[in-house]
Amino acid sequence: MPKQPDQRQELGAFLRSRRERITPDEVGLPQTGRRRTPGLRREELALLAGISSTWYTYLEQGREIRASEQVLESLASVLRLDRHERGHLLQLAGHVPLAEAEAPEPLTPEVAAVPLLLQPHPSYIIDGNYDVLSHNQAADQLFPNLITEAGRPANFVRWVFLEPAARDVLVDWEPEARGLLARLRTLAGRHPADPRYTRLIEELHEGSPEAQTWWPQYEVQARHSGRKRLRHPGRKTIDYTYTAFHLAEQPEQTLVIYFDSTEPAERGRSSVSDHVPGSS
Repeated sequence: MPKQPDQRQELGAFLRSRRERITPDEVGLPQTGRRRTPGLRREELALLAGISSTWYTYLEQGREIRASEQVLESLASVLRLDRHERGHLLQLAGHVPLAEAEAPEPLTPEVAAVPLLLQPHPSYIIDGNYDVLSHNQAADQLFPNLITEAGRPANFVRWVFLEPAARDVLVDWEPEARGLLARLRTLAGRHPADPRYTRLIEELHEGSPEAQTWWPQYEVQARHSGRKRLRHPGRKTIDYTYTAFHLAEQPEQTLVIYFDSTEPAERGRSSVSDHVPGSS
């Protein structure tokens, strides 16, 4: 069971993971013999970022020091972080307010009914930690055994990693699972004191060898829309386009809708209109 690190330890682990993936060639440094560890050395990164090697070492070790935004931006530039990784770095360093731990707001009946209105398109509403708050019959059929637990909400991350059927449904299971874990990591970083994330991460470490291996690699990713290849219960593989909408008053609650990308656009629009009152 992993010990939940504090914010300084998380910052150090994130910097170390990104330092180890950058090669000397990528930043214009000559190769100087055999290296015991992958990526850049601490002193090389510090030199390129224009900061003290000792100070950077303290930062990576989780010491009680505070980095300015200017220093963090310099490190982000050398480490070639994308915008999501930069945001995560600033957040871990205390330059972005963390979300307070609080009980999630329940869905109103009107919002909970939205996936039902979108039938026959698989649809569900998830919370920030991927608890499934509402879903329709098409989602239940497409993701078998997702809604099986009594006494607590189903969870999409737990289903992907711990439910055997998920590896059959998700044709590209490994990249889908890795991306999902990266998005969970990003969200967990915003809620370091929220026990819902801690419990879920512990479950994944206990039940999934892949989660144990990938979690230390410290990938981060924002929620997004995209495409997935899913094997339908009828054993047919379908390319789905999925779209995510954040709820206005609860931005970490997300409505996700799947559309068969082979379905003609006009037919797709009409089928949604047939189920949504007042649509035209």
